[in-house]
Amino acid sequence: HNLCTFADCEVEYLLIGGMNVLLRHEPVLTYDIDFWIHDTAENLDRCAAALQQLDAAWGPTEADWRPVAAQPGWLARQEIFCLTSPSGAIDIFRSVKGLCSWTECAARAEAGRTAGGVPYRGLCDEDMLACQLALAPGERRPARVEALRRAVGRRGRSGGTPT
Repeated sequence: HNLCTFADCEVEYLLIGGMNVLLRHEPVLTYDIDFWIHDTAENLDRCAAALQQLDAAWGPTEADWRPVAAQPGWLARQEIFCLTSPSGAIDIFRSVKGLCSWTECAARAEAGRTAGGVPYRGLCDEDMLACQLALAPGERRPARVEALRRAVGRRGRSGGTPT
């Protein structure tokens, strides 16, 4: 539902985090979906519209938590947002530690489809690994780092996309 809504609203995004690993490599438990969005005024508006359609809610504090539809301009307030919605938790990143520009990462991104046939674009394995390695050691997900290192190694040996 989230991916379809983002596509319908023409949000420029890259799927990052556990859902990207789940869809492309191995079954991992993930509780949210992480989107790195292209940080332009027009795309912020499209993303805000998509999140309104998803009945997402956010607040700078728990006391201020309410639907995003009731908070004009909210998406410009900070770099990372953790939202709730009836379809699950959604994290929005306007920037990602350890990675270059969104445009450069988008050029290397992998296209895929969910089991239900919904298209998406996700960070390439090299960028996912760089993102993990940019975290403090205690924040890294060791199993994810190893899975990504294996995928990058297979790509290096085969010259193509790992299967």
